[in-house]
Amino acid sequence: MPSRRRFLLRSLGAGAALGLPAPRARSSPPAIAWGAAVGDVTGDRAVVWSRTDRPARLVVEYATTESFRDPRRVVGPAALPDTGFTARVDLAGLPPGQRIAYRARFQDLSDLGVESEPVAGTFLTPPGGRRDVSFAWGADTVGQGWGIDPARGGMRMYETLRRARPDVFIHCGDTIYADQPLPAEVTLDDGTAWRNLVTPAKAKVAETLEE
Repeated sequence: MPSRRRFLLRSLGAGAALGLPAPRARSSPPAIAWGAAVGDVTGDRAVVWSRTDRPARLVVEYATTESFRDPRRVVGPAALPDTGFTARVDLAGLPPGQRIAYRARFQDLSDLGVESEPVAGTFLTPPGGRRDVSFAWGADTVGQGWGIDPARGGMRMYETLRRARPDVFIHCGDTIYADQPLPAEVTLDDGTAWRNLVTPAKAKVAETLEE
């Protein structure tokens, strides 16, 4: 009898286990492949902008050291389809004349425990007093057919500016040319070819927000 009782109890336990819902598998994390941008920087504030691939919430951590000692955390708005899955966070109360380190990530709205990998960067707030400040400017990104040629170091203008390490970069417009397909090659004066990295979206005139 005892052996039969144990058998029945085990059978009931197995049946109950089979009846339980299986744990839900977590989805892949939100994408943040487009990086992050920082703009509208003043003496005490800046805006961090980024884009993802699904409904997700932008979260930004920032600190005055790249080791992120004593960081502050700002939970931003949700990135939704009507904004092209973009979101912005306003960082206020920043110290003037200070290099600020930041980390941006997205939390999946369907499961806040699923987060993207962080994207990190730094920016400099304007000084509170008088000191020299260096400026750089650019415009017409890929406007005349000069895109990313990996064999020549990518998009050379921005690499040149990055090496100069200016305090401020001013973009004078035309960050994209949605109505101008990018040619695969451009012949240079010396007869060699500049070979562009062409995505499907740049092979034709853009007709949708996604393109």
